[in-house]
Amino acid sequence: MSDDIEKKIITILAQQALIDENEISLNSTPDDLGLDSLSLVEIIFSIEEMFDITIPFNANEPTKSEFIIENVSTIIKGVRDLIAEKPK
Repeated sequence: MSDDIEKKIITILAQQALIDENEISLNSTPDDLGLDSLSLVEIIFSIEEMFDITIPFNANEPTKSEFIIENVSTIIKGVRDLIAEKPK
């Protein structure tokens, strides 16, 4: 079952990857989508703007980031967690 957060993130990924949203699954990795590090930075900025959050991600050291960009599912979980942590 998808929700609003998931839909918005998949839309951002599809726009950046220049593919149809239906081609993206929760298991899709950035490599599967043809996304390079510059694309990932653009995606991070778009997600931050869309949800008014700050994502702890360092493009120079993506494996040391607290925000896991392993696949679409981990991105969505990370965004949900950050939204939940936002001060009300």
